[in-house]
Amino acid sequence: MTKLALSDEILMQIDKPARYIGNELNAVKKNKADVDIRFAMCFPDVYEIGMSHLGIQILYDMFNKRSDTWCERVYSPWPDLHAIMKEQNIPLFGLESQEPLKEFDFIGITLQYEMCYTNILQILDLSQVPLLSKDRTNDDPIVIGGGPCSYNPEPIADFFDIFYIGEGEVVYGKLLELYKEHKKGCYDRAAFLHDAAKIPGLYVPALYEVTYREDNTIAAFTPIYDDIPHTIKKQVEMQLSEAVYPEKPVVPFIKATQDRIVLEIQRGCIRGCRFCQAGMIYRPNREKRVSDLKEKARQMIRNTGYEEISLSSLSSSDYKELPELLDFLMDECKDQHINISLPSLRIDAFSLDVMSKVQDVKKSSLTFAPEAGSQRMRNVINKGLTVENILGGAEEAFKGGWNKVKLYFMLGLPTETEEDMRAIPELANDIAALYYDTVPKEQRNGKCQVTISTSFFVPKPFTPFQWAGMFTPDDYLGRAKIVNDHLKEQLNHKSIRYNWHEADVTVLEGLLARGDRRVAKAILYVYEHGGFFDAWREIFDYNRWLEAFEACGLSIDFYALRERPLDEILPWDFIDIGVTKEFMIREWNQAHKETVTPNCRMRCSGCGAKEFHGGVCYEDKN
Repeated sequence: MTKLALSDEILMQIDKPARYIGNELNAVKKNKADVDIRFAMCFPDVYEIGMSHLGIQILYDMFNKRSDTWCERVYSPWPDLHAIMKEQNIPLFGLESQEPLKEFDFIGITLQYEMCYTNILQILDLSQVPLLSKDRTNDDPIVIGGGPCSYNPEPIADFFDIFYIGEGEVVYGKLLELYKEHKKGCYDRAAFLHDAAKIPGLYVPALYEVTYREDNTIAAFTPIYDDIPHTIKKQVEMQLSEAVYPEKPVVPFIKATQDRIVLEIQRGCIRGCRFCQAGMIYRPNREKRVSDLKEKARQMIRNTGYEEISLSSLSSSDYKELPELLDFLMDECKDQHINISLPSLRIDAFSLDVMSKVQDVKKSSLTFAPEAGSQRMRNVINKGLTVENILGGAEEAFKGGWNKVKLYFMLGLPTETEEDMRAIPELANDIAALYYDTVPKEQRNGKCQVTISTSFFVPKPFTPFQWAGMFTPDDYLGRAKIVNDHLKEQLNHKSIRYNWHEADVTVLEGLLARGDRRVAKAILYVYEHGGFFDAWREIFDYNRWLEAFEACGLSIDFYALRERPLDEILPWDFIDIGVTKEFMIREWNQAHKETVTPNCRMRCSGCGAKEFHGGVCYEDKN
């Protein structure tokens, strides 16, 4: 039995002690004497959220299939345990071995959202590893980051030794082999990092120099050695069906946010929404073979005991073999009383027919994501939805027995006018009216309930909107007030509820998303003054961040509010994701012309992803 890192006395004091004891179903135990490399895979948020993340499950499975490597998991301790660990000098530990992370070879941190950046420092601090990469010695682990936020690693570059740009299945093997080679001799951290920088997709920030102009924009980004690349090329797994995928995912002791089997059916998206980072960085769209998905589903059902299976995809409706896969899952899951979850479906007749078969309609609501209320605005963002699509889908849903609809929108999009804002409650009103016009009184399942939620738009790197300016928190809240006030004027306002996102968090997220290396000192300031778990509203303190920017001489206006010129060097321009900057500029201009670009299956738009020689770009040649 593994000795726990935390005493019974501590476990009795803290909330949800099962977060920290390991030994879950399908967790991998190895003898550390039998492996060459110990890798801690970290999600910098609370256990329940981290255990829901598919990427860590994939890498955990992939690393542990290697006989020379033992991969363990670690998540951010909640503030109650954080305080005890600091007070009693208890180092952060891996869940499987319960041993300190500072004894591991690698600490890998997945970067899923910007508001977790202070938690990165929490992980390093509790691990008793120097926060700044320049302060680490040969005795410290190599700290490596990956995930969507690594596509602009600069705001957190000072804290990492390496960033992995792309999909983890591709070159991690090369990195681990290189590390073993260096450990055979007289190991020197700097020499290892220099050689690691030569592996495609790996970015070592310490080996690149950034210079700035008088106006604070970037003047140049250059490697300090001639033998490392000027640009870092995204790594893409083109043979998804052959790639590793966990047949025995770790099952948590306590309920996770996504408490179900996750079956990834494809990567990428054909749609090309201009605000969507995932739709750009995961290009090209690649599908898994339906025969392989059936077998994986069988194995995971057998190995987990979950009561639900969810299809993972940016746009499940676009998976070509979806009808066959769903027929199989419905047959497989029916007798075992396993529910099927279908996120990311477009609301059309086929999708509604499927959902009526797999969901209890009395318990579920339907979710639409029009993103904008007016057709003009939907054309600007290239959403590819018309009002006829939306109302047609709603009508089919009401006929099928649904009476609850959730609608997701964004405020603050480029070129947005007050008319576009007012169109949001008007569309909700039209949908509510449609219910009462469509469903006879005697057939209604109660009153119609339409819930509209607005987030505030955050421009992200590697999207056609990456140059857009943002607004102040007060301005964002003013836009929400316009929507709320106009909602009260709608005929069916009693059937409509309205929620909106926090404005101050939005501005900060946009600043961190598009910041440069100088932002790191503000992140460090916030952590050193007690800030972490900023993704949690009850803990987040915007004033602490304002204090940090002022203390560090950084301007929120410069990083978040201004619109960037198209010829400005952006902090992430040294990364090549395969989608060209020329395409992004073209789409930025198309947005201002309110012109829709067809999806990838309708017509190739020459984004550049064809260079990967597969996926949707080559479907017509198969």
